[in-house]
Amino acid sequence: MTRPRGNRHRLRGVVVRDKADKTITIEVVRRFRHPRYGKMVRRHSCIAAHDETNDARVGDMVEIVSCRPMSRTKRYRVLQVIERSVVQQLVGQPPDRAEAEANEKPGAPAPAPAAEPTAGVSEPAAEAPAPESTEPTPPAGAQEPTEPSDLTDENTEPPAAT
Repeated sequence: MTRPRGNRHRLRGVVVRDKADKTITIEVVRRFRHPRYGKMVRRHSCIAAHDETNDARVGDMVEIVSCRPMSRTKRYRVLQVIERSVVQQLVGQPPDRAEAEANEKPGAPAPAPAAEPTAGVSEPAAEAPAPESTEPTPPAGAQEPTEPSDLTDENTEPPAAT
């Protein structure tokens, strides 16, 4: 007659590493009251777990359950992925048109739709306006020095140290 297994130890945590094949590392956070000072203290443990389907990704909240030793460090296996990370949900989805327009700079011309090329006829590309410089412009009568001799005065000496 076989005995029932009983309740296995279950933990929840966030996946922090998923580079190895069928292995993920989970950070499990535990909170407890400090015995002397009474302040709530957070401690974390990193646990290696077996992920048979390679389903969990970094940032996912997963539930793991204890099992027989799978390797030298793996003593848990993934029971389920509770919550997907926000980054994984956004990957592969086209951006909303409203978000794309909000990201564009105001006053910038909208990109023209791509037209089919015509054979033998080429139109010159429209030039974008030059960006305005933030440097102050010199007065109309002033000349900029062009040679190194114009930049320094050869007759002057550095002030003497006192």
